[in-house]
Amino acid sequence: MKTLFSLLVATALLFVMACAPASDSNTEASNTADVGTEKGLTGQSSVTDDLSAKNILQVAIGSKDHTTLVAAVQATHLENVLVNAGPLTVFAPTNAAFDALPEGTVATLLKEENLPTLARIIKFHAAPGNYPTRLLKDGQRLFMASGHYLEIHVEGDKYMIGDATVLGSVQASNGIVHVIDKVLLPPD
Repeated sequence: MKTLFSLLVATALLFVMACAPASDSNTEASNTADVGTEKGLTGQSSVTDDLSAKNILQVAIGSKDHTTLVAAVQATHLENVLVNAGPLTVFAPTNAAFDALPEGTVATLLKEENLPTLARIIKFHAAPGNYPTRLLKDGQRLFMASGHYLEIHVEGDKYMIGDATVLGSVQASNGIVHVIDKVLLPPD
């Protein structure tokens, strides 16, 4: 119990120190923090700065090829999950992958009544842990945030998760983003 109390006190002190205003000698760094509410972000995901490495959400927001994924994440209010300390591995379908779905699918999923289904689909693209391609092995099964498993297939330099091909990878401060060419759909 005493250890838990000490941990809580230490966490509170770190929070207070992080929120304290910067000293005058560091005005440049203190002026780089920005609040991303103009991008529709709230909570922890709305805080950005120019000095830190980008987190998974910031990587996605900065990609012109992932605007549909970002819109889906924001519609389902999963932004704050993608900025947490992690580590987290996200398999991020491109806009072209969403465009390849049957016509009207994305618009239907973005309707209020379908947001739980959309959230489940998004969670099916995220695995707790940090899995750069060098750690992915043929036949490996990754546990996804949706509660399902997806199998990895490796053939030479080609990596696949389910039936989606990894097109490239971007390291983020809280994990890794693997860009993929298909939208993964959970089995149920």
